[in-house]
Order: sequence, then structure tokens, then C-alpha cells
Amino acid sequence: MAVAPAESIASLSNDLFYDILRRLDGLTLACAACTCTSFCSISKEEILWENVCSSMWPSTNREDVKILISFIGGFRKFYADCFPLIVMKEVGEYQWNRYHEYPDDWTEAEYYGDMNELESISPSDFVSIVDIKFKEKPICSKVLWGIPNSNGYNGWFYNCPFRIDLLSCADRDDNNDGVVTLSVSDGLPPITSMEREKKDGKLWRELRDGLLLSWIIVNKKIKQSANLASWSPLDGQRHWPTDKDFVFRFGSVLSAKDVLPSQVVQCIFIMKFRVVHTEQEGVQTTLRSTELSMQLEDMEGAHVNGRKSLLILKKALSCRRSTNYSEVLESCLAYSKMQNMLKEEKIRNESRIDTICILSSIVAIMTFWYYVL
Repeated sequence: MAVAPAESIASLSNDLFYDILRRLDGLTLACAACTCTSFCSISKEEILWENVCSSMWPSTNREDVKILISFIGGFRKFYADCFPLIVMKEVGEYQWNRYHEYPDDWTEAEYYGDMNELESISPSDFVSIVDIKFKEKPICSKVLWGIPNSNGYNGWFYNCPFRIDLLSCADRDDNNDGVVTLSVSDGLPPITSMEREKKDGKLWRELRDGLLLSWIIVNKKIKQSANLASWSPLDGQRHWPTDKDFVFRFGSVLSAKDVLPSQVVQCIFIMKFRVVHTEQEGVQTTLRSTELSMQLEDMEGAHVNGRKSLLILKKALSCRRSTNYSEVLESCLAYSKMQNMLKEEKIRNESRIDTICILSSIVAIMTFWYYVL
């Protein structure tokens, strides 16, 4: 195949270059920008990155979101911040046996974090930009301004477990009242009955392999953003008590240095779907979302309160990121491994304490009866 000489390529118009670059995805566009000065110059056009972001995150099509992205630095910066996922390679370097230790001599500032820093953080500074896809097809886009219920009485938000429930707090400006539905027309396999699904698990596999979640947190004050979700599910299960519920967990490991003794926490996103119709009922197979929530958990599985969560979320916006999804999985697996080690050590310690208590009780009883008799 003949290759055009360099002078022939250089003679092409910028309009043709632009037409070529506007058809590329984000990663390819970034690579193309490194090939020649013409591509580098044209690739700085905001409209190109706006198209890339619009394709990847449909929620960025909203006018209020466009204004927000322009305010924090533009679509090019937004893509560079939010496409790579957060990765914590230092998880295994922390001393896991210190996670459950809260020194008695900690001051209030040490326990709750930097109080001066906390005063500069407001729940209203954060914006959640959420997109759900199934088999690369957008099925839900939501934008949540601020953190719901953060103005509670007497600092309720700051001292209670942090949680954002998108479905119950979503804007009610759409016809389906914030509920996400999936059906055969979206790519689901037809299910004749739940009994059959229990045996072959076809619907479960399609959901596990097809669901994608992006949950971007933006801080308007410091003009930073990051994608906290893992795109693909980290794990999932069927909720057996009803046989019709499917639960999926997305997330990432975030730094909690100088905020919690564990130094790291896990940001967990729970997505639940329930089967509402099967082919046996005379209509196509349909699923409805029942939960989409975000919360932070420490190494012991305890929910982090609102005060500390704000500090952690702010730190997360400047965490290390990677476009290598395997690194993200390794980070999450390392966290799970350390968490399991902590749980096993805690069980062993409790077992030792129980044994000591039982032996002490036996000795006390024997001593009592010795003196009585």
C-alpha cells in the first residue's frame, strides 16, 4: 500500500484534519495530538473534547453541566481528570494491624481531621454526575447538585453515616420518576421463568458483563473532578430471599490519610435491579432499578460519617489515576485482602478473649466452692 509523502500530508487543509479528529474517541485523539503540530493544534479545540465527553458521559449534554465544566477548566481538562480511574497502589504498604486503633490521647482535631480544612468544605460544593450504560448503550443520566440532607438539625449530616441515594434524591423532572428500567429491547435476554434463570444464570451474566457505571464527583470551589466508580462491577450476587433481585458493587479505594487511622477507605456504589416481568407473563422481560447509592466504608466495614467523608472526597480529587483497568482491580483486591486479614485477626482476638473469660469464670467458680466447702 502506497504511503503519501510528508509534504502531501502537510498540504492537506486544517478542515480535513478537523474532520478526521472529530471522529476519534478520547484516547485516540490524545495519541493523535502527539503525532504532528497540526494535529496538536487542532486537538486543543474544546468542541472536539465536548463531543468526546458527550459520547462518553451523556449527562454532559445538559446546559447546566456544560456551564459547570467550562467553569472548572473546560472539557479537555474534564476528560483528562475523569477518564482515568483512581488507583491506590499503596494499599498493601499500610500496617493493617493499626487500622482498628484509635489512640485515647487523640485531640478532637486529630480524630475528626483538620478542622480548618473542614470549615473550607461545604456539601453544596460537590456535584455528582452519574451515567449508567448497558452494553455501551446509555440507560440513565442524572446530575445531583450538592449532597442531600446535608443541612440537618444540629449537624446531623456530619455525625451520621455518609450516604447518597440517587434514586430517592434524583430530580423528579422525568416521566419515570427517577426509576431506571431495562428490557429485552435494551439487550436483555428473554427469560421465560425465574426457575429457569436460577439454573442457567443467563440474565445474571448479561447484567454482570453489560452494566457500566460512571459516578463523577466535581468540587466547584477547588475546580477539580474525578470518577469514583469502577465502570465495571467489582462483584455482585443474587439476592436469594426474593430470587428476583440482583445486586452489583462498583467502587474504588480512596486515601484517608490524616483523616482515619486506616489511611484508606473504600468508596462503594450499590446498584440493585429487580425482575418485574418475564416472558411467562405475556410481556417482555423487564427489570427495574431499586437502588443506586454511594457510601464510604473503613477497613472494619463501618460507614464513615459525613464530616470525614467530605475530607476524603476532597482528597480523592487529587489522587493518583490510571487508564489501566487491571491496576484499579489490583488496588481493590489488595484492599479486600487486607480487610479480610483484619477480620480474621479480630475474630482470633475475640476468640482468645472468650477463652480467657471462660477459664477465668471456671477458676472463680472452683475457688468459690473450694472456700464454701
